[in-house]
Amino acid sequence: MANKDNIVYYGTGRRKSSIARVRVVEGSGKITVNGKDIDEFFGLETLKVIVRQPLSVTNTASKYDVIATVKGGGATGQAGAVRHGLARALNEANAEFRPILKSNGFLTRDPRMKERKKYGLKKARKAPQFSKR
Repeated sequence: MANKDNIVYYGTGRRKSSIARVRVVEGSGKITVNGKDIDEFFGLETLKVIVRQPLSVTNTASKYDVIATVKGGGATGQAGAVRHGLARALNEANAEFRPILKSNGFLTRDPRMKERKKYGLKKARKAPQFSKR
C-alpha cells in the first residue's frame, strides 16, 4: 500500500453505469483493481490495454502504482471508468500531462447511456410485432 512519504493522487472515473475510484502512488507500475491484479480482474487483453492507455501515452507506466475500486456496469464499462479515473489522477499528479490526455480524449466523460424503456414498447425502441389483421 501507500507509504506515508508518498503523495497519493485521486481521480474518479465514470462510464455508462460504472464508477471507479482511482488512487495513483509513485511506485513500480503495479495496477490493482478491486484488490486483484489487472490480469486477474480483466480477462480480455483489450480491456487491459484500455486501462493502461493513459500511462502509455504519458510514458509513466513504470513510474506509478495504480489502485482502483470499481462498481457497477459490465467489464467494458468498468475498464472505461478506470481509464477515465486514471487519466484524471495523472492530470492531478502532473499538469503537463493535460494536453496529451485531453487530445487522446481520456479526460472526457463518455456521455452515452442506456436509453430508457418507453410504454407500449418491449424495450427502448423495440415494438411488439405488427399484424394488419
